[in-house]
Amino acid sequence: MKDILVSAPYMLPELDRLLPVLKAFDLNLIVPEVHERLSEEEILAYAGDFDGTICGDDRYTRRVIEACQPRLRVISKWGTGIDSIDQAAAADFGVMVGNTPNAFTVPVSESVLGYMLSFARNIPWLDDAMKASEWQKINGKTLSECTLGVVGVGNVGQAVLRRARGFGMELLGNDIVDVAPDFLLENGVEMTSLQDLLSRSDFISINCSLNPTSQHLINAETLSWVKPGAILINTARGPIIDQPALVKALQEGKLGGAGMDVFEDEPLPANSPLLKMNNVLLSPHNTNSSPRFWERVHWNTIKNLLIGLEIPTDRLAALKAEYGG
Repeated sequence: MKDILVSAPYMLPELDRLLPVLKAFDLNLIVPEVHERLSEEEILAYAGDFDGTICGDDRYTRRVIEACQPRLRVISKWGTGIDSIDQAAAADFGVMVGNTPNAFTVPVSESVLGYMLSFARNIPWLDDAMKASEWQKINGKTLSECTLGVVGVGNVGQAVLRRARGFGMELLGNDIVDVAPDFLLENGVEMTSLQDLLSRSDFISINCSLNPTSQHLINAETLSWVKPGAILINTARGPIIDQPALVKALQEGKLGGAGMDVFEDEPLPANSPLLKMNNVLLSPHNTNSSPRFWERVHWNTIKNLLIGLEIPTDRLAALKAEYGG
């Protein structure tokens, strides 16, 4: 029997349904109390007690991975991003890291469009005025009048650009890797420098992964390049944006507003200035929400766990047919 630490917040509510599946592979579950993610110290409390984990954005640092030896063989991440896992340390200790690439492209890209439409058409502020008994005509604009700049033209970034094309927006992209020319030609996307993109875009969507090149990519200097009145949207990872610099840019009017689903510290602290800003739309790291896509991730996460434990997966399809949501 293998012991599994299960701490992925989105999978925990489904454990009653999925427990027979995991039991079928002779897996014993250790289920800690989780508030968004497990810290280093919280994981270390279980070091040496588990052979694999199904985790969210838990802090699997080198210190943690080393302390969990020799038992830990697999870290099966629920979702796509693995920036919270020290991949070099995992490789050094022979620990497999599994994830689900392209897991939330559709819900996240639709959320970006939702933010843009909310700002362009002033939907939240018109609603606030009406509910305050104010018959207030707030001028809006159409997306076809606007330029969208996407930073990070990968799976999600490309999906955002495809959808924005349908609204007649001018499209700009920026990435440190080459993007397929046929995608750019088909969708009318102009690749350009970060400075040029920021200076020309009415809406800026952050869709790159978090890595050493993107940590605080949006900072005081790069925010000084932004077109006055532009809206910054981040549905990627919080630390890509220097949050104090963002707050200052909003307070000084350099930015027209921001749509934020991710933050440097999560949950967002109760004393964050962002919570009191009328030109900021916030959500709790939730733009991935979709029952269909979550279900796909549940099963792929289990599959990755089994592969890492060297347990045959041939029975998984039949179990999915019986216990799938």
